[in-house]
Amino acid sequence: MLFVAQIYTIECIMNYVYILKCSDGSLYCGYTCDLNARVKTHNEGKGAKYTRCRLPVEIVFQEKFPTKTEALIREHEIKKMTRAQKLVLIQA
Repeated sequence: MLFVAQIYTIECIMNYVYILKCSDGSLYCGYTCDLNARVKTHNEGKGAKYTRCRLPVEIVFQEKFPTKTEALIREHEIKKMTRAQKLVLIQA
């Protein structure tokens, strides 16, 4: 018997790049199309491995983009920044 799995894709209305401040003061940058759900996932210990042992986390920066590609490019740019540059970005 042949089973065909249905693949569901999430249509993102908006794409976000975000920076979280972890409980140890470190910063984590990521991408999502559902910001509230992603932060909740992080705080439930089901997010990125980096944040799991640094809970709770709080969102300190976000930017919106119409496309996933633009958001991922910006995420990469932010991840290449120094901590000092990220703090300036957060304060802006």
